[in-house]
Amino acid sequence: MQSAASPLMPIPGPLDPVPVPRAVTPREDGRSDLMGLSRPQIKAMFEEAGLDAKAAKLRSKQVFHWLYHRGVTDFDAMTDLAKPMRGWMAERFVVGRPQVVEAQVSSDGTRKWLLRSDDGQDYEMVFIPDADRGTLCVSSQVGCTLNCSFCHTGTMRLVRNLTPGEIVGQVMLARDALGEWPRGNMASANDDESDEASHYTPDGRMLTNIVMMGMGEPLYNFDHVRDALRVVMDGDGLALSKRRITLSTSGVIPMMARAGEEIGVNLAVSLHGVTKEVRDELVPLNRKFGIDELLAACAAYPGANNARRITFEYVMIRDKNDSDEDARELVRLLRHYKLPAKVNLIPFNPWPGTDYECSTPERIRRFSDIVFEGGISAPVRTPRGRDIMAACGQLKSASEKKSKAEMKRLADEKQAALG
Repeated sequence: MQSAASPLMPIPGPLDPVPVPRAVTPREDGRSDLMGLSRPQIKAMFEEAGLDAKAAKLRSKQVFHWLYHRGVTDFDAMTDLAKPMRGWMAERFVVGRPQVVEAQVSSDGTRKWLLRSDDGQDYEMVFIPDADRGTLCVSSQVGCTLNCSFCHTGTMRLVRNLTPGEIVGQVMLARDALGEWPRGNMASANDDESDEASHYTPDGRMLTNIVMMGMGEPLYNFDHVRDALRVVMDGDGLALSKRRITLSTSGVIPMMARAGEEIGVNLAVSLHGVTKEVRDELVPLNRKFGIDELLAACAAYPGANNARRITFEYVMIRDKNDSDEDARELVRLLRHYKLPAKVNLIPFNPWPGTDYECSTPERIRRFSDIVFEGGISAPVRTPRGRDIMAACGQLKSASEKKSKAEMKRLADEKQAALG
């Protein structure tokens, strides 16, 4: 079964992970969900259920292939397993998917899903199709604890971490929706049946890239994010290259080196400001981990080089962080730390209740030109999915849940008011 929650970083303070352990809710039918589990974990589950070690090893390899390479959710479809074994598994296990509450499609082709967990928590994921790629924006938490002032998700309270199964489940659900699983039966899990392009039936764009940029701070759910991405990168399953996965952080410095060593994917950093005053407002985590400390950690990120540059995300907010002086200071900082860097300039995406405005197109172009002239790539990201609130910084599940403690407090207050 999935672990209840990642170990929390032992650093006190309002900007650190909130203790939100979640005991995995047992299914009413008593079965265990295999989604998000690695081969060793599946093997251990099979042994616990009664298979001997040799049989458990073989069956875990076969089931892993069916789960993550073929996208199968029904044990009866696993044709290289004997029928009695399929029945035995179906009695004890299930292959889950997140519950889809709502699916929206933008006028530009961007898709957004509102998903619901078994314990009734809502979170979102977004698929962005482009001419040469299809990118899935994956959430790592229900809500967020960082309170970045320009971000709609930041106005939510943090409810809990997503489990590895809930993180991997987003990728599986997207591939289901895109229809890009190999078709046909498989005689053997070891059979090198050719999965030619004609075997895939995507409905326009295939999922080629993953960005951990949805709801939540991935490095505050490190263990679950790491375990989920290892499943996604496993060559016998989804087999997505680590070069096609990007993890975005607001700057949780104590976990950045571990992310490079234990996950090894591309790094993106939510910078958004080049002075302490501005970044303190936009990204409150800056009050704990300042810009210079953050950029030094980026310079030390394992694997970063000119072929694998670190991406710095910079949302363009009118009269806040978009001046010529800001652009020149950005260049100075990145050059000072000799960072292999690329800057993504993101036009601010408005949301209900915000006081910020997007920089003008002319101001954004001027800012980009200055950074380019400084020898650093600074493309302007085209906003996608704005009409369905799916653009960067706009994710926020429509129905926010109150914690049990909050509900009890409200009930107590109501009871007290009644005398």
